[in-house]
Amino acid sequence: MTGTALVVIAYLLLQLERIAATSLTYNTLNLISAILLLISLCVNFNLASFVIELFWIAASLIGLYKYVQRRQQTNQAS
Repeated sequence: MTGTALVVIAYLLLQLERIAATSLTYNTLNLISAILLLISLCVNFNLASFVIELFWIAASLIGLYKYVQRRQQTNQAS
């Protein structure tokens, strides 16, 4: 349930414009929630859910990578 709660919280914060889709917080919440949901699938395996969580992890890692790149570019510019 923790993974599910984190997904819902991340999405709610995004819709309330409390965080940005490109933020460290949003991408970290999505990554952690996907990992927790993937772990829960070890108990009750579901292939479709497993594949979705793998893609969610990949998308979150891409978002985190882009976040780090932006930070480095900002630091180099200043």
